Amino acid sequence: MDFTTFQASAADADTIGEIHASSWLAAYGPFFAPEFFAQAVRHRRTKWPAVLAERKGAVLLGALGGRPLAFAFIGESPTRPGSAEIHSCFAHPDGWGTGVTAFLMAAAIDRLREDGYRHVHLWTLRDTAQSRRFYAKCGFAESGETRGWDFGDGNLLPQVEYGRGL
Repeated sequence: MDFTTFQASAADADTIGEIHASSWLAAYGPFFAPEFFAQAVRHRRTKWPAVLAERKGAVLLGALGGRPLAFAFIGESPTRPGSAEIHSCFAHPDGWGTGVTAFLMAAAIDRLREDGYRHVHLWTLRDTAQSRRFYAKCGFAESGETRGWDFGDGNLLPQVEYGRGL
């Protein structure tokens, strides 16, 4: 397969938004009321120019045959001093099962290691079996920590933490 990764720039904001929104459309609908879900998808499609302008962390894109199909937003953990966090990792459904996201995750892990981190963690919804299997295949293990996360609709969805050494 022809996989590549690269650091996103402001010019990639629309591409990241499309990946994020498409992933949400395919996987997250059952967790939210329809009105809120439509708003949340729109937000994920349009929020990336502001996120990239903040320059907090890095956004890496994974491409297959030159087409970006996955992204990972990585950086310092706000809750675990000295550790890294994968703040977001999403793949366009067209990339599911191709290996592009695993290739991207390996590049993100390498980048965090090069940046001097020795540990990385992330949070994922408890009830998304596909993402949980993916993180386990990438060497992450459940930490035992859980939390409720409000995506903006006032309802706490259960999340589980995964972590691994670098």
